[in-house]
Amino acid sequence: MRSPRDKVIITCAVTGNLTTPEQTPHLPITPQQIAEACLGAADAGAAIVHIHVRDPLTGRPSMLLDHYVDVVQRIRARNPALILNITTGPGGRFVPSKDDPKVAAEGTTLMVPEKRVEHIAVLRPDICTLDLNTMNSGREVVINTPPNVRRMAKVIAEAGVKPEIELFDSGDIALMRDLLADGTLTGPVLCSFVMGVRYGFQPAPETVLYARDLLPHDAEFTAIGIGKAAFTSVAQSYLAGGHVRVGLEDAVYLSRGRFATSNAEMVSKARRIVEDLGGEIATIEEARRIVGLPYPSKSAA
Repeated sequence: MRSPRDKVIITCAVTGNLTTPEQTPHLPITPQQIAEACLGAADAGAAIVHIHVRDPLTGRPSMLLDHYVDVVQRIRARNPALILNITTGPGGRFVPSKDDPKVAAEGTTLMVPEKRVEHIAVLRPDICTLDLNTMNSGREVVINTPPNVRRMAKVIAEAGVKPEIELFDSGDIALMRDLLADGTLTGPVLCSFVMGVRYGFQPAPETVLYARDLLPHDAEFTAIGIGKAAFTSVAQSYLAGGHVRVGLEDAVYLSRGRFATSNAEMVSKARRIVEDLGGEIATIEEARRIVGLPYPSKSAA
């Protein structure tokens, strides 16, 4: 049984891969907008920002290294201590052709594992995500096979980056334990339960407690709610002894029928929820100690 934490880390996922500009007019798209969203979230209380990038002209997801470099340089110029968590999720989707399912149809993004993490080797952020899910996702299939995960994890480790393990169902936790056992991952692990994706973990207090109790005892975790579960999951994660995450990647509404006008606004609401329940928000320095990250020196900044 875990008690609520003394210090709670807020992560803000500012733009994501699946939220579209058609869903909200407030989605950051350009590198400048994404960087400003990260900095605003930090001012509101987020110690970690989770970063995807987009094509500035179309708003569609991008993996272009130049966009990542632009975002990271803008953030580090103004807040070098802010913990950067960069995605490695894109590149794992397969859409089977209608007439020949073994042939990829439009929308397939599969690429070799090393390509999915090459920006991590270049940028060396504090943290990057490592998805362990293989699952149905609408008409697509997300594919993260154990051998490919191991290849990605090797690049991440060689870059000196801490992986945040993304868990979409209980089988992913079993895989994580195998990766710990064979040395692919080293503990204590930082991980997240992603709740609300169709055909994966569904958001509920019972889900959080079940998933938490499958983890190694020293794991740090966050229960993430997608869509209408975003803010109820903040409370559930905190009460179960975890950290919290919000942002326009996960939801576009601040409350029923009211758009969140910024990521900072979502962070402020998450902060109020935690503080109203008796918790304290971790500073960036405290978050670095909790996660096991060094504090950047002034010369490095």
